[in-house]
Amino acid sequence: MAWIFLLVAAFFEVLFAMGMKYAEGFTRPWPSLLVVVAAVAGIWFLTLSMRVLPVSIAYPIWTAIGTLGTVLLGFLLLGEALTPSKLVSVGLIIVGVAGLR
Repeated sequence: MAWIFLLVAAFFEVLFAMGMKYAEGFTRPWPSLLVVVAAVAGIWFLTLSMRVLPVSIAYPIWTAIGTLGTVLLGFLLLGEALTPSKLVSVGLIIVGVAGLR
């Protein structure tokens, strides 16, 4: 169950990051509310996962999934470039988290 909580937490982490773009500096009410709710939910589910998982595993995986998801959605939804250096960096994140596991 801890891994499911961690995946849900990571989903909210991506939602939080993407929501910040759409909130435009907290000038748009609904996206701003989404940012706050996603941040609280993400941290709450992360905390639930840490009842079982060590912090040295749960937190890096949470941030890595959040980073990877944000890079992917930035590309798909916002038209951000996937440069070779960005792709190498994403690969290094994956290797780094796999090394922790």
